[in-house]
Amino acid sequence: MWSILLMALGGLLAGGALSLRQQKAHVSWIITAWVLAGLALVAAYVLTL
Repeated sequence: MWSILLMALGGLLAGGALSLRQQKAHVSWIITAWVLAGLALVAAYVLTL
């Protein structure tokens, strides 16, 4: 259950990072969104073990 929610959160954050890049936001916001998306996906993977 939680892994599915974390995967969805990772997908939303990755989409947000792409949207921020398209809007030419500051690079630190884009990197932060990608890092949080990656961490959410790693946490989802760890929960499935």
